[in-house]
Amino acid sequence: MKITWLGTASIRVEAAGERLLFDPFVQLAGGENPNRIEDFLEDDTIWITHGHFDHLMETPVILEDETAGEATVFCGSVAADTLSGLVEDTGNVVLVRPGMTLCVGAVRVRVWEGEHASPGLKRTVRTFLLGLRPRYWRNALAMLWLHLHFPEKGQTLLYEVCAEQKRVLVMGSLGLRPDPAYPKGADLLILPYQGSAHLEDKAMEIIRRLSPKRVLLDHFDDAYPPVTQRTDTRGLKKRMQRECPQILCIKPTAGKTVTL
Repeated sequence: MKITWLGTASIRVEAAGERLLFDPFVQLAGGENPNRIEDFLEDDTIWITHGHFDHLMETPVILEDETAGEATVFCGSVAADTLSGLVEDTGNVVLVRPGMTLCVGAVRVRVWEGEHASPGLKRTVRTFLLGLRPRYWRNALAMLWLHLHFPEKGQTLLYEVCAEQKRVLVMGSLGLRPDPAYPKGADLLILPYQGSAHLEDKAMEIIRRLSPKRVLLDHFDDAYPPVTQRTDTRGLKKRMQRECPQILCIKPTAGKTVTL
């Protein structure tokens, strides 16, 4: 099984001859890991964790690109409603809900209910002011529109991918619901390291609860300045070495593949 981080929360999983793409997103001007829509046009399936713009906004472009293959999009009802207003044909959009298990060839994907991180007003304002870069003011204006038109509405999903005797948990945001008996001991947990008012503590809480063998961080990069900044991951890695040294923490490089 091969895992490739493509910037922000975009993840490609290659296993058993299939390519599964999660949350494709082309970074805005000034993003530290610049990519292109062409990076996302050859995947068999697209899986959306929630409806925010940095997880969903490229999907309509992919669906309507004449050079792209016939990708199937799997998403919750909120994201599906957003897509229905942006594309003419939603025949390739499959509605999923927690508890469902879907098969793509020999790859099995189970859907779990997740929860979106809560950054808090103080952290949001602080991030904006510390990262203020006037040349990217157009990004800030665009995000006002994007935030309104790409809602999450309390619906974030988590995907459990099983193939080649490996299990990978793909989170779209740094949050879990209190009740579900999430699967423990996955070979890899893909953990978005951004968006929480208590980032390090929240990450450790999730890691302890899920007890994965490895953690691969994503969504820590500066993807749409001036609203984002690069998240310092050193504190989390040191804390993991101290409190759970048996779990390997991977900070990936965009575009470089990790093999399980």
